[in-house]
Amino acid sequence: ALDGGTTCGIAVVVVVVAEEAEVRVRGRRRRRWRRRRRRRRAAATVRVEDAGEVRGLPPPSPATGPHAGGGRSRGARRQGETIAKGHKNYELMLNLQLGIRHAVGKQGPITLDLKSSAFDPKEKVWTRFPPEGSKYTPPHSSCDFKWKDYCPQVFRTLRKLFKVDAADYMLSLCGDQALRELSSPGKSGSFFYLTSNDQYMIKTMKKSEVKIFLKMLRAYYNHVRSFENTLVTKFFGLHCVKLAGANQKKVRFVIMGNLFCSDYSIHRRFDLKGSSLGRTTDKPQTEIDEYTTLKDLDLNFIFRLQKHWHQEFLRQVDKDCDFLEQENIMDYSLLVGVHFRDKRNLLASEGSFDSDSSRASSPHLSRGDTDPNRFSKIKLGSNMPTRAELTVRKSECEPQIIGEPTGEFYDVILYFGIIDILQDYDISKKLEHAYKSFQYDPTSISAVDPKQYSRRFKDFVYKAFQEEKIDI
Repeated sequence: ALDGGTTCGIAVVVVVVAEEAEVRVRGRRRRRWRRRRRRRRAAATVRVEDAGEVRGLPPPSPATGPHAGGGRSRGARRQGETIAKGHKNYELMLNLQLGIRHAVGKQGPITLDLKSSAFDPKEKVWTRFPPEGSKYTPPHSSCDFKWKDYCPQVFRTLRKLFKVDAADYMLSLCGDQALRELSSPGKSGSFFYLTSNDQYMIKTMKKSEVKIFLKMLRAYYNHVRSFENTLVTKFFGLHCVKLAGANQKKVRFVIMGNLFCSDYSIHRRFDLKGSSLGRTTDKPQTEIDEYTTLKDLDLNFIFRLQKHWHQEFLRQVDKDCDFLEQENIMDYSLLVGVHFRDKRNLLASEGSFDSDSSRASSPHLSRGDTDPNRFSKIKLGSNMPTRAELTVRKSECEPQIIGEPTGEFYDVILYFGIIDILQDYDISKKLEHAYKSFQYDPTSISAVDPKQYSRRFKDFVYKAFQEEKIDI
C-alpha cells in the first residue's frame, strides 16, 4: 500500500459517479480480491521456506528491463520500485488513479458500430480536479490538476471488445495497492508502470506518439474487432494529466495489457525485429537473468508450434503486418517470453551443464499437469505449451540470425505479441536509414520503410516459429 493508510484513505473519499448497482458489484469484487490476496500471501510464506523447490524453478532475480511480469504468484521479488509517499511520481500516480476512477465510473452506452465523430482527434474531455472537490469530482489530498480523456467512447468499447470487466479494471489500477515504476525508461525515453497484479502496464507517451495513435485509432479499432486473435498490443485507455499552477506540465500516457502477466515465471524474454545491426544484449553472459530483454542475435531457439497453432500464427502475423504496413508503421517487435518447464532446460540453453543429461528424459508436454482447465486457457500468444529446439551459429562473424538446429528439445510455455506499434516512418527515420546505409548493409538496419520492414519481420519470425513435425 502507498505509505500505510494513505491510499486506503483516498480510496474511501473518492466517490465514483456510477450507478448504485455498479457500486455493489465493485464492493463484492473488492472483497473477493482481498480474500484471494490473503490466500496468496499465506501461500507465498510457505513458498519462501522452500525457495527454488516449486516446480523446479530457479531463484528469482531483481528486475531491470522495460517489460515486466511473470511468476508473481511464486513469491518472487516484484519487478520495479513501489511508488510510495516521497517518490518523485507519487502525486502524479494519485492524479492518474483519481482520473481513471472518474473516467471509468462515467459508464455510458456501448455500441460496437461507432460513429466517425467518436474517432475524431478533437474528441477529448477535460476535467479539473481541485483538492477541495467540485460538482463532478471528489475532494482529494493531491495537487490541483486537469485530466483529459482522449476518445473516451472508443476506449470504453475497446475494453468491452477485449472482455475487460470495468470493476476489475478500476480495482487493478486504482485499488489500495501501489503502482510500481520500472527501474529504467525504454529506448524511446518513455517510463513504464505496472499495476500491483501485473495485469496492466502504463506507458508515458510523447505528443508525437499520441498524434500517431489518434490518427490510426479507427483502423486499429476495426482491426482488433475483425481479428480476435490479433497479436498487436491491446490498448485500454489514452489520457493526459496536466498539473495546475506555474509548472503546467503535461504527462500523456496509455494503458495497455501486460503480455507477461502469467501464473508461470518468464525465464527468458526476447525482443525480435528481424534486423541484425546492434541486435544483441550488451550484458555479459553471467549477468543475464529473467528480466534481461534479449534481442535477435541472442536468440538460440526455434520454437516448434503444433500444426493448428502454427497455421493460425502465420495467418495472424500476415494480417497484423498488413495492418501496420498500411498505417506506415515500422520498428515494431515480436516480444517473446519463454517459461522452461524444467529448471535444467534453462541451464542447458546456457551451456551450464552436461548436455547428455538433458537427453535422459524424452521431451513431452505437460503430462504432469493436473489443472483440468489448463488447455482451455491456451490462446494464440498466451499460455502455449510447445517445444523449443536449441540452435547454434556456425560462426560469430557470419550474418546468420537464426542458427542451425541441434536436435536438442526443451518443453516450454510461450507468450508473445507485437509491441511498439506507434513509430511511423517519418523524416527522422528516413534520415537515420540514409545515414546508416552509408556505413552498414541497408538490409541489416532497423530503420527501413514499412513495406520492407514488414517483409523482413515476417521472414524472420517464420524461421523462428516453425511447425512441429511429430505428434506430441
